Amino acid sequence: MEWLTAPFEVAFVQRALWAGVLVSAICALAGTWVVLRGMAFLGDAMSHGLLPGVAIAALLGGNPLVGAVVSAAVMTAGVTALGRTPKLSQDTGIGLLFVGMLSLGVIIVSRSQSFAVDLTGFLFGDVLAVRESDLLLLAVALLLALVVSVLGHRAFLALAFDDRKAETLGLRPRVAHAVLLGLLALAIVATFHIVGTLLVLGLLIAPPAAALPWARGVGGVMALAALLGATSTFGGLLLSWHLSTAAGATVSALAVSLFFLSHLASAIRHRRRTHLSRPAAVPVHTPTTRPNDI
Repeated sequence: MEWLTAPFEVAFVQRALWAGVLVSAICALAGTWVVLRGMAFLGDAMSHGLLPGVAIAALLGGNPLVGAVVSAAVMTAGVTALGRTPKLSQDTGIGLLFVGMLSLGVIIVSRSQSFAVDLTGFLFGDVLAVRESDLLLLAVALLLALVVSVLGHRAFLALAFDDRKAETLGLRPRVAHAVLLGLLALAIVATFHIVGTLLVLGLLIAPPAAALPWARGVGGVMALAALLGATSTFGGLLLSWHLSTAAGATVSALAVSLFFLSHLASAIRHRRRTHLSRPAAVPVHTPTTRPNDI
């Protein structure tokens, strides 16, 4: 039992755990729609697209979160604008923005000889360095994400399954898509400094994808995804403490592992149900002819 509880007696590990729980809840709210709409590539592009703003803010001595917000706003506006271009597919527009913003960020970083440590923190995060002010910021972000999710639930749901149906219902799918992009940007901006941009997709996509085979309804997927994310955080911090591995990477790796375990268990359950529901073979008795019957 001491092996299980010892790490969480330390103050900075306790803060990391609370941060992970809050991040898991935020990512569950945004990540569920990402999984349902197949927007994983967009999430990856937006997370890397934060680099120019973060780099400029760091070089100017400002708050990296402010730079991240500006970059996220640029990415959101760019994706929305390119999505309305009839001759350009959405994936192409996202890919161009992804490469352009990432290239710009690398160019800015290359102009500074002392930016390597900050860049490492941007890519991989430092969940063990969470401060109480970070927890407050995450709590505010969670509240905002919850409000957006509740108010936009009907429009997001219609948008996830049929854009034309959303238009017919008067739900303004373009506006709903822009708000959904804003929710995704909020989740990434609020969490990148905790687990890093390269690892944020682990909590953004893996828990909702793992919850999908087991939950009924979007709300159930969100709740189960938040629980799986919190479980990944607890287990990842525990393993990181005892194995001396990177905390953020261990949390994300465990989240991805839970996804594979979930879908393996789902496949086994489906196969078993198929086997049990298959009707038993009925023996066929062929009539035999006896001499007295002729």
